[in-house]
Amino acid sequence: MTEKAQLIPLEDHILVEAIEEENKTKSGIILPDSKEKPSKGKVVAVGNGKILDNGTRAPIDVKLGDIVYFTKYSPDELDVDGTKYLVIKQSSILAKQG
Repeated sequence: MTEKAQLIPLEDHILVEAIEEENKTKSGIILPDSKEKPSKGKVVAVGNGKILDNGTRAPIDVKLGDIVYFTKYSPDELDVDGTKYLVIKQSSILAKQG
């Protein structure tokens, strides 16, 4: 279930490619660079879902290509062949863009 990543996340983990926020407001004011962690990204791989106590798997609410918003300090960073990915648990995703 991967788009271009060589990694397959386990259980309820989701592999995301960070999307950098624009440094310009809607009115055109350029903001200084901030070193904040990203909180938005594109889903590039998803796990199969967490195994529940009854032995079934919980469904994953996102799919490949979804743009998701997540808590800033939840992701773990991975560097694979020079490409940086974020690994996030499904419970840390706050919303997806419709």
